[in-house]
Amino acid sequence: MTGKKKIFLTVTSDPNYDQRMIRICTSLYNAGYNVTIIGRERPSSKPLIERPYRQVRLKQRIDRGKMFYFLYNIKLFFYLLFRRSDALCAIDLDTILPVYCVSILRNTVRIYDAHELFCEIEEVVSRPGIQKMWYSIERHTVPHFEYGYTVNKSYVDEYRKLYGVQYAIVRNATVLKPLTIPDKPKRYILYQGAVNKGRCFEYLIPAMQQVNAQLIICGEGNFFAEAQQLVKENNLEDKVVFKGYVTPEQLPAYTLGAYIGITLFVATSRSNELSLANRFFDYMHSGVPQLTMNYPEYANINEKYEIATLIDNVSVENIANALNCLLTDNEYYNHLQTNCLAAREVYCWQEEEKRLLKVYEKAFLGSKR
Repeated sequence: MTGKKKIFLTVTSDPNYDQRMIRICTSLYNAGYNVTIIGRERPSSKPLIERPYRQVRLKQRIDRGKMFYFLYNIKLFFYLLFRRSDALCAIDLDTILPVYCVSILRNTVRIYDAHELFCEIEEVVSRPGIQKMWYSIERHTVPHFEYGYTVNKSYVDEYRKLYGVQYAIVRNATVLKPLTIPDKPKRYILYQGAVNKGRCFEYLIPAMQQVNAQLIICGEGNFFAEAQQLVKENNLEDKVVFKGYVTPEQLPAYTLGAYIGITLFVATSRSNELSLANRFFDYMHSGVPQLTMNYPEYANINEKYEIATLIDNVSVENIANALNCLLTDNEYYNHLQTNCLAAREVYCWQEEEKRLLKVYEKAFLGSKR
């Protein structure tokens, strides 16, 4: 046991829906840490789901844009400043400034959880002025976070090259649980996660005109309204179903029942090209073959365990052809599904958790130097 050292982890998301943070906070709590996650309370937020660790949500009337980030970071700074902690962990760049400043003022251990290449995500890359601002923040903070972790080797290499930091790899892998694959008379296709720009909905939704199956979308995001409009424009109201935000407790039922999973990104951003998404592992752990991009991290895993159909270029035709192949070629589908069952034993949270705990152990030992 590590004792009751107090750790605050900071996010801009709603803790109810962040599966990755639920796993991380639960692991830290089970390892003996006193864990608090601080997130956002949106105008539409539902009551907090009870967890073993402490959860705090900062209320925000302004829910998006520059003013949201400004006000949220100010609130987060003062919340952290007047509370005792042994370590502060910034989850992504959008909470790093208050964590950095408070860690200096209170001489507290600081850790960076770099979930993505924040300055290279689609929403930032498409706005050069905003990207310049975030890069400035990154250059002035990340080199001072000696301890940290990210989700794959490509990201590790990028952060070392840019800032000279050597972060650990803690993949967003799913908790390994016993699995019984149900019968699937209704062969639906599932997308789960943020409905954001760069996730290929402008190709996926029209492609459904050529696919004899239903597409279920679990999630919301900055492309949600546009995705709904695409469904109307293509007369696909009966074929594409939006479920909105689905809690982590409800989502596994959708995943387990799916016939095909979707993990698509356009490489307009470096973060997308080098990504390794949570849903990639969720589908794997439910024995669900998926359609994804032939990007480095997905290709590396698929070379070891062929669990997905990889496409090189995103187009309506390529997506439709790949989905139809998975729906009609039973031998190929069963081959991918069998490989999912083997891969899930290797890529699971029980293994990633060990690396996560080593980061915190190392950080606390380093603070005693």
